[in-house]
Order: sequence, then structure tokens, then C-alpha cells
Amino acid sequence: MRITGMTCEHCAASVEGALRAIANVEASVSFSGASARVRVPEGFGVERLFDAVRAKGYGAEIVSGSEAPRRAGRGAGLRAAIVGGGSAAFACALRLAEEGARVTLIESGAIGGTCVNVGCVPSKIMIRGAQLAQHARQQPFEGLRIGPPRVDRSLLVAQQQRRVDELRRAKYEALIEGEPNIELLRGRARFLDATALEVAQAGGKTSRVVADRILVATGARPAIPDVPGLAGTPYWTSTEALAAGDLPEHLIVLGSSIVAVELGQAFLRLGARVTLLARGTLLTREDPAVGSALADAFREEGMRVLERSALRAVSHAAGKFRIATAAGEIEGDRLLVAAGRAPNTEALGLAAAGVATDGGGAIKVDERLRTTAGHVYAAGDCTDRPQFVYVAAAAGTRAAENMLGGDGTLDLSAMSAVIFTDPQVATVGLDEPAARKRGIEVETRTLALDNVARALANFDTRGFVKLVAEAKDGRLLGAQIVAHDAGEIVQIAALAIRHRMRVQDLAGELFPYLTMAEAIKLCAQTFTRDVKKLSCCAG
Repeated sequence: MRITGMTCEHCAASVEGALRAIANVEASVSFSGASARVRVPEGFGVERLFDAVRAKGYGAEIVSGSEAPRRAGRGAGLRAAIVGGGSAAFACALRLAEEGARVTLIESGAIGGTCVNVGCVPSKIMIRGAQLAQHARQQPFEGLRIGPPRVDRSLLVAQQQRRVDELRRAKYEALIEGEPNIELLRGRARFLDATALEVAQAGGKTSRVVADRILVATGARPAIPDVPGLAGTPYWTSTEALAAGDLPEHLIVLGSSIVAVELGQAFLRLGARVTLLARGTLLTREDPAVGSALADAFREEGMRVLERSALRAVSHAAGKFRIATAAGEIEGDRLLVAAGRAPNTEALGLAAAGVATDGGGAIKVDERLRTTAGHVYAAGDCTDRPQFVYVAAAAGTRAAENMLGGDGTLDLSAMSAVIFTDPQVATVGLDEPAARKRGIEVETRTLALDNVARALANFDTRGFVKLVAEAKDGRLLGAQIVAHDAGEIVQIAALAIRHRMRVQDLAGELFPYLTMAEAIKLCAQTFTRDVKKLSCCAG
């Protein structure tokens, strides 16, 4: 049925509820597709369906018998198979379907992939709750007295999961239910050759899917290091940590990159004692000053941060983990292993399709997301590209465009990245070591946040802004920011890099006074001036 008059997802839910309220009627309604799929018994009077929809204030009509029309477009006649059900897969599937391609989406697990189910969404909910707990416990204003928070971890997790379920339903499940050009096939796929897949389904059933174009978007999973004694112990990965209804007394975190620092600080702020074990320094892929500033902030909050601490062995007995390190033995009741992620590619039979991977199993793709097999594309965390959900979605869309005969490329030269600690870490472009490694002569400036009026007004001057510019003309090459709301600031630098702006241009721009974003302007001004000798908001 075509449904008219809907303006939001709530409208779709209202229509769906009205249809399902009719006895013996099964219905799913898609706002994005402006349609409803309805199953009724033989001989059922469809006028009852119309009446139910009209009673809610919407219009309805039967389209082409019981099927919604198939759209014509550049993809008409194209058969595509997509292995995976996360952000890259959906971005590709929806774009192909818009152009009339017939898409088979193959997924064995939860629809939506890592981000909505066990990654970005639940972790940011947890981090925000932990931040509020910290504000209740400690804040810099002398006239405010709050008090130690009472944390019920099980209630926090239940609320977190409700929001995850809502978003998965609205942003993934409902979209394909209303899209007639997409078929969801449940099962695990492996390549038979470059154009055919075998899908193992429940109950021992197998299906064969043949396609003109194939996208691999199987994502990644937590990587588990080969540490003596670790296997067989009840350690957590990020998945278990985010779903845990109990709060550890002492959490030991193994790792030093994004997941380790984000979840380590969140558990600390919720009330656990936390020890973070880093093989090197924190955030080793970033400018050294970034990890150093974050380590200082963590220690100030009470986290034990052990850098350059080689892990020798793990044991577990009587509810306790014992971790042997170069610095001695550490004991805790929970262990979070956050030592990176590994691509989900080993069971796909990629060799049968001629698809090459790197030494870690990540699929090699070119700037147009093509693999080494002519008609096979790949996108998302299973590839050798940065593991961020927005990169995955952009790659999925561009892969679809290229499957349709286009020439879309994935340009990551101005890709910003955010780590949601407090202070946040945000980066874009080249840092100083990376620029010098490329042989670029650079000039840099670092601005401490005690030069930023908004940071002073917030009584929070932790962190800095660092800008990297090409020495010959001042063109901005990169920015590294450690600050409150750094993630909201960094896109200014990203746009400046994209449009080849110079630091002189940024220094002369109008920035609202008493914003953290003004730190970008102030840092740009330090290339030619001493900002300590400027009045407030001096241009």
C-alpha cells in the first residue's frame, strides 16, 4: 500500500499500530518509503485497511496488487549482493535501491552493525552518564554544592539498551522493511567465485546468491592478544563492558587507544577504581603531546595509568584477575581487553573470488572502494581504511555509486576524528611528525587553553590547540585539539584544510566571543602575534 500524509517516523508507527490492531492483519510501515506492507487472509475486505489508515488522518491506496512499484533508474536490471548489515552495507543498499537495483542484503547477526548495537551509540550514552556523575561529584564552582552520585548500573544499562533498540528499529530495520528492492537474507556468506556466494542459513539450509556486483561490509570485532593465561578467563571486551549491569570494584584496562581510554574513564567516573595498562604511551598514533595531556587528565581524576608496561601473563581465580607486568603484579575483579579490532574476513572465502587482504586480514581497496576482484567492492571496518562509522557510511555510498557506473572516490585528506574522553581529543589532517615524515617543511603553534576566555570562564583549562601549517605559504595542514568539546571545534579546521585556507585567513575570521571555537582563531594568531598581549576578542 502507498501511504500519503506521513511526515515523520511517529506517523509511520501510528499507521502501523492501526493496521496491526485489525484481527488477522500483519503490517509493517516505512516512513522513508511512504508505504506499508500488509498481509491479510484470503477474501479479506481491503476497505477495512483504508478505514483504519484514514481514521489516523492519512491516505492509502493499493499499488500494483500487493506489491509496491519497482523504481526505474541507473540500476534497473542490476543484481547486487551485500555481505553485512551495518552502516556501510545500509548506505550502499539504500543508494542502489533508489536507482532500481535489486539488492540481497546478507546478515547473520543484529541489523545495524557495531555502531548502533555495541559501539558508538551505547558507549556515548554510558560516557554521558559518567560525565554527569563526575559533575555531581566534582565541579569547579565555589558556590555549588552537590554530592556523591548514587549509581545504579543496571538501570543505566536498561535505559541505554532501550535507546539502542529504538535507533536500530528506526534507522535500520524499518528502512528495509519498506524498501521493495531490498531482500534481507539471514545467514553467513562465503564466496564460491567472484560473482556467486553460498549462504548458510538456520537449520542447515543453504542458498546460492549470484550477483553482478558484490559489496563486502562485514565489519570488525575486538582483537584478543596472545597473552599467556588470557584465553579461558572471563575477560570483557567492549561488548561485555557496555552491557554489564554491575560496576567493578577494580577494573583493569588493557590497551591505550580509543576504546580503552573512553571506557576506562567512564567506569572511573561511575565509581570503579581503574588501572590502565599501556604497552607504549596513550594514543600512540597521535602527536605525543595528545597522549601526554590525556594521561595527565586521567591521573588527576584518580586513574592509575601505567605506560610502557609490558603484559607478561594473566590468571583468574576466586573472582580475581592477576596481571603480571614489568611493573609488578596487579589484581582486580574485572579485566577489559581493548587492544584494537580485527576485520571479520577469515570465513568469507575471499581467495575464491580473488580478493586480496593485508597481513592483518583487512581487505585492500582502492580510492573507489574496488577490491582486487573486478566486480567486488568492500567498505567499512573490514577494509584497510580508518575504522570510523562515518567513513564506513561514506564508503558504502561511494561504492554503490561506482557499482552503478559512477566514479565516486573516498577522499580522507580532511577526515576529522574524535575521542570522547573528557577533555575530548579531536584531530584532522597531518600532525607534525607525519608532515615531516612526508618531507614537508612545517611551522607549528600550540595554544594552551588558559589563553582562551571560554575555558577560563568554565574554570577548565585542561588541554591545548595545535595547528600545523606549511612553512612556505601558511596553508593549514592539520590540527590536534585536546579540550572540552574538541569534537565540536575540529570541523572548523577540517573545512579550512578542505578549502586550502592559510592560518592567516583563520586569524582574520570572525569567531563568536566566549566560545571554545575561538581557540582555533587564537592559535592561528600566534603564528604572527603574542595573544597574551591582545585584549578580549581582538581581531
